[in-house]
Amino acid sequence: MADDQQLWGYAEVAAHLGISVGAARNRRNRGTLPAPDDTSIPDRPRWKPSTFQGWKPIGQGHRSDLHTSPATDTSS
Repeated sequence: MADDQQLWGYAEVAAHLGISVGAARNRRNRGTLPAPDDTSIPDRPRWKPSTFQGWKPIGQGHRSDLHTSPATDTSS
């Protein structure tokens, strides 16, 4: 891999996704991040910024099953 190619570690990926570094690590462990572009250093995966262009993280968004309308009491 070319030395002049910018690579992101967990900190940069987390900042890009708006999550903590720990959450980024957890997402990688669960397989919900794209495969790293560079794994030449053990325990330090690196990604090209272009890997995240157009990529939509799994698990982000509105979960309608967690937000229900208050029940209307019609027994009165």
